[in-house]
Amino acid sequence: MDFYRSEDNNKLRQIVNWIVDIVVVIALAWFLVYAYGTQIVIAGHSMLPLLASDDVVLMDRLAYDFGNPDRFDVVVFQREDQKMNVKRVIGLPGETVQIKNDEILIDGEKLKEPSGPGRISLAGLAEKPVKLGSDEYFLLGDNRDSSEDSRFANIGNVSRGQIQGKVWFRMMPFIKMELIRSK
Repeated sequence: MDFYRSEDNNKLRQIVNWIVDIVVVIALAWFLVYAYGTQIVIAGHSMLPLLASDDVVLMDRLAYDFGNPDRFDVVVFQREDQKMNVKRVIGLPGETVQIKNDEILIDGEKLKEPSGPGRISLAGLAEKPVKLGSDEYFLLGDNRDSSEDSRFANIGNVSRGQIQGKVWFRMMPFIKMELIRSK
């Protein structure tokens, strides 16, 4: 019998295959946008010269699902007031951070920054040694003299749970479009 080979059955199969393909493509697109396409607008000049006010960057939400932030990563974290901020990881869990004589000390040793942003004239809370807990990070802006960061009580040490993801791409302005890499 040609009942199973009917043309109607073949058209139905094509339509179902087409619908499944569309659903898979939409699901994949949603996943990629959710995971790697969260847009963050930079507010202020605390990350100069790397990022300027009103730059639009993309955040990788999955970067730290299977690992932890590394020193010098540029991360997005949620402040206590629910605002999102972008800063650079300087101190890692368990370390002691201090700013002394305009230099950053990690466990008493001078931090060697690959392309240092310069001197730090205000040590804030890090004037005295700051011991980081087992899930705490010390974050600083690249523009150290114009950054509200872990040196100040309203930010302080940032817990791992506050870190939302890693900045990986600047998409605007278009003339400055580039991958953002750790130092």
